[in-house]
Amino acid sequence: MGQEAKLEHVVALLKSLDDQWICVDGGWGVDALLNVQTRPHADLDLIIRKTDVAAIELALTNQQFHKVLETDGLVYASSELVVDLHPVRIDSKHYGHFDLPNGGSWPFPPETMGAEGQIGDFRVRCLSVDAQVQCHAQGYVLTPKDIDDMRALQAKFGCVLPLRFYIEGAIPYDT
Repeated sequence: MGQEAKLEHVVALLKSLDDQWICVDGGWGVDALLNVQTRPHADLDLIIRKTDVAAIELALTNQQFHKVLETDGLVYASSELVVDLHPVRIDSKHYGHFDLPNGGSWPFPPETMGAEGQIGDFRVRCLSVDAQVQCHAQGYVLTPKDIDDMRALQAKFGCVLPLRFYIEGAIPYDT
């Protein structure tokens, strides 16, 4: 771990998993929405269905990935790429539920996990603009790269960024 997630390795992995339901999240998800790689990325974040965990783990293992961490997600690494899997439970209304430490869940409507974007020459399903902003709005301190990501989404899509970003001074009021 610690290497950069290079575009060609990300695209090759996504193409190899094309028969699986995956939703690109995180920095690559933002770049997919923007249709351009804006910065280096440490890993590739993928939202997957809980029912597909075993199949995706097998696909990764068959491509020389090994499990390096199991927390709120599953982290796999190869010599070329780190992949962070975020399993969701899909309910009867097709909402994706992220499990919370308190035993509850955070539901995402189906359209939030069905945006389309592009990474390199490959079209991908990715987290929607609004869902990306919502995910960045809570749970951790924003880094400069997060702020740049949110500003880029706002510039391209005109989305409203959370007031928290401005109150906490992460983004100056004059932007």
